[in-house]
Amino acid sequence: MKKIITFILLLCISFTYAQSKYEKGMTKAFELWKNKKNNDASLLFERIAKAEKENWLPYYYVASVEILSSFGVKDEAVLNAKLKKAQEYLDEASSLSQNNPEIIITQALLNTAYIAFDGQKYGMTLSMKNSALYKQALTLAPNNPRVILGKAEWDMGSAKYFGQSITPYCKDVEKSIALFEKEKLPQFYPSYGMDRAKQILKSCNIKKEE
Repeated sequence: MKKIITFILLLCISFTYAQSKYEKGMTKAFELWKNKKNNDASLLFERIAKAEKENWLPYYYVASVEILSSFGVKDEAVLNAKLKKAQEYLDEASSLSQNNPEIIITQALLNTAYIAFDGQKYGMTLSMKNSALYKQALTLAPNNPRVILGKAEWDMGSAKYFGQSITPYCKDVEKSIALFEKEKLPQFYPSYGMDRAKQILKSCNIKKEE
């Protein structure tokens, strides 16, 4: 009996240590990312992903770092390398967590990075894919504020491109803010968006005043 108790205690200690190591690693990676050390953050998330093979989050964050840091890149070879890596990690995250709205809208963001780089080359095909992705994510998670905000911002971009008003989508931005305020999430789960929503809502109010 003593041996069994000792074995269980050792398992518990090992689990606590592993959990602590994961938490410390993720916290450090977020700190690096916050301080704009994108390459270091990406590499650390990669190392965590290799250790946490069944956890979609570190894979997701490798992709997110690479995608967000690709906006503004002028060299197509650099852009392609970053987004190819992002796609590989996003695919892995998706295999671990299927029909995950957070992953789906990040795929749309990856497509947007290509469109932002060369709209003429990528705009037509990827725009159609993005509309379908946001529709899918909204069906899966109609009260996810990141999904609502992402779709609203995408629809606004399309409206501006075709010379249409963005006003119809402002109510969705307002809705996302209300949902952000109520949101309670597990540790390290994607939680971004509130600041962006408030920023977009300001532009909505400016348009109304005009």
